[in-house]
Formats: sequence, structure tokens, C-alpha cells
Amino acid sequence: MLGRTVLAGGALAAAAAAGPAIAKDTINVGIATFLSGPAAGPFGVPGRNGAELVIDAINAGTLPAPYAKAGFAGAKMNPIFVDEAGGNAKQVGEYRNLVEKRGVDAVLGYISSGTCMAVTPVAEELKKLTILSVCGTPRVFEEAQRTYVFRTQAHAVGDSIAAAHYVLDKFKDMKSYTGINQNYAWGQDSYKFFDVAMQKMAPETKASENPQFPKIFAGQYGTEISTLSLDSAKLVHTSFWGGDIEAFVLQALVRGFFNDKQVISSVGGSAVDSLGKKFPDGVVMGTRGEYGLLVRDNKEPLNAWFVEEYKKRYDAYPLGPSYQYANSVLALKIAMDAAAEKAGGFPNQEQTMAALKGLSWQSFGGKISLSLADGHQAVHPVGYGITKWDKEKGAATAVDVKFYQPECIYAPAGQNSVEWLEAGMPGAKC
Repeated sequence: MLGRTVLAGGALAAAAAAGPAIAKDTINVGIATFLSGPAAGPFGVPGRNGAELVIDAINAGTLPAPYAKAGFAGAKMNPIFVDEAGGNAKQVGEYRNLVEKRGVDAVLGYISSGTCMAVTPVAEELKKLTILSVCGTPRVFEEAQRTYVFRTQAHAVGDSIAAAHYVLDKFKDMKSYTGINQNYAWGQDSYKFFDVAMQKMAPETKASENPQFPKIFAGQYGTEISTLSLDSAKLVHTSFWGGDIEAFVLQALVRGFFNDKQVISSVGGSAVDSLGKKFPDGVVMGTRGEYGLLVRDNKEPLNAWFVEEYKKRYDAYPLGPSYQYANSVLALKIAMDAAAEKAGGFPNQEQTMAALKGLSWQSFGGKISLSLADGHQAVHPVGYGITKWDKEKGAATAVDVKFYQPECIYAPAGQNSVEWLEAGMPGAKC
């Protein structure tokens, strides 16, 4: 099992902890994702689907090389899915239940930054290996050192810096910008990071004095669209997601908004598929990594397998969260396999964590490296492209896709991301 084998006597226990654990046929892993509520459709269910697809393939030994060896150090995974909906207090209770009552070997998942911030200290308290699959906040590892918690997705500072780079690379005549973002931490932070990045990289650009921050899940954006339409800024940044981005697009379309404004969306990829031909061409779209819309035509073997098998199983394209959850599952497999080989037997939790720390691997969405936060926080390229409906394929595509490398968009190890950004990103290599 992943946890330590308990033996009588301090010396024997210490010796056991240093060596391999007793082999198991099955490991039980808790996986938290939104299975109900507004975040289920665009994030939670695609995340669950990505995890299920890869777990089944690993259990059966049908992943492409170099990950074709069956199992997690030979064991099959039994996933225990729990609903992330319900608030932070509920999620802390769910986490404790998974660890203390259900005896899981590890916990994966979580989408909301608030949830990640709530469960991380509990994971440290209970000393249980936990791999965060998504979350946007950089605070998880920058406010305290973590031992048992890892994150296989990079944070939102890089998303916003990459967005600013793309704007400045592709729309050199843009001299002003504004935004419409949900009025909670994700929306506020996303626009703040983008605003600071623009000011540091192009101080001659002008930020609007009246960016819009409607209430999350407001649903009606007529007033905000009118305000943005009257604003002289041509560029509009948004981190809307799910139903909010769909409603905004449909309401803005009928008013000709996209004919007058250049919109850049950091995480609205689900709406491109859900709206189909109704989604306007020409929107700059990000997916928080080498995921989803930006890599559908990428023939790299792991990505091609993932897209093909996901479409076959779920009759849909994988979205960003599909990749993010799949990557977390894959990271656990790689670490357990490596730890087992080094230990000469089934690994205990500490051996698995040692193999996971600082890991770099080829994922379903490009190369990911746990190179920040003393080997606990991932970095990877982040890209943007421009939406375009392909009539021949009958599907959405992205053109003019460009990815920005980690050394360009993330603070060096040991530095606070927001402070680094506000200092002008010293040492960034772009």
C-alpha cells in the first residue's frame, strides 16, 4: 500500500518505513471533482471522464509507450469519486472521511482554488499524499511549505502573463484594454495579473478605468456589454467560464460586440464546443496548458491517443480539465512505478512521494515539470490561439496557436509569483 506498514517497536517501524511496503492488488484513491452544480459541465465531469479513461487504460496496460506497463506499481486503482460541490467545510469533511474512514492510499483532484486552500492544510495534518489536479491560485505553495501535497497543474499567474504576451505578439496596434470577469477571487486575480503584465511589458498601453466585475452566475450581462461597447478600449479580457461565458457570448453576439472588440478568454474553452457554430470566430482562447482546443490536431502519440479514445468513449472532445485530471493520474503511476523499481518492491507513501518530488514527464498535454515549491508545484507551457469554425470538419478549431515556455511566464524557484510579476518579471526568458 502507499501508507506505511505498521510494525511493533520503533526500530522495526523505522526500518519498515525505509523499505518497500507489502504489495497490494488494488489501491483505493479518492478523486474529488464537481459532479453537480454550475462547475460540473465545463470542469468537473470532463475531469472525471479524463481520469476514468486513463485509470482504466493503466489498469489494463493499454496506455501508449512508455507507459504501457499495467498498474500503479502493478496494482490496479479503485477510484472513489466524491463531489466537490457544497463549499469548503463540506470538502474538508469529505477529505477527512476519505482518509480516516475509507482508508484511501492517496487523494487526487480539486478544481476550485478555495477548495485547494481548504484541504491542503488538512492533507498536511493527516500526512496523506494528495495531488491537486487544477486550481488557479499561486498561494497553495507560496504561503507555506508543503510535504504531502503536490500540484500537477501550473497556476494562474502564468496564464495571464501568456495572455499578455499573445496580445502583444499578435495585436501590436492594441493600445488599450478592459475586461469583464466574475466578481470573486478567480475573476479578480485573473484580470489583476493580466493588467499588471500588460503594464510591465507595454507601459504605453492604457488600462480602462471601468473594467466590469459582475456577480458570478449573474446570467444577464446587458449593462456590462453596453458599458464595454462604449469604452474606447478595443481589447476585452475575460476569465468567464461555464454558463457565464456562454451567456455573455450569446448576448454580445446579437449586439455585434465581436465585430468591434477583440476578446481574449483565458479559460472559456468549454463554450467553444457547447455553442458550436454559434461561437464567434476570432476570439483569442486559452486552455491553461497544452490542452483541448489548442492541440486537437497535435499528432504527438500520447495526445493523439487521448483525443481519439476520449471521443470514442464520451462522444466529445476532451477539455482542459480532462487533460488536467488525466495528467494527475499519470503522475501517480509514474512515481509509483519508479519508486517500486528503486525500492525493489511495492513502494510505501514516502518512497512514492520521493519519486514524485521534482518529477518531469511527458503528459497527454506536453511536458510537465514539478520544478517549483521544492519539487511540489508544476510548470508547463501555456498557449493561446484564435477560434475558427472549420466547415469541412464541422468542428471548432484554433489558428495562430502559440505556446509560451515556463521560463518566460513563471517566477523562478523561491520567488513569490505576484511580487515577481509586479517587479517586472526579472530574469524571464522569452
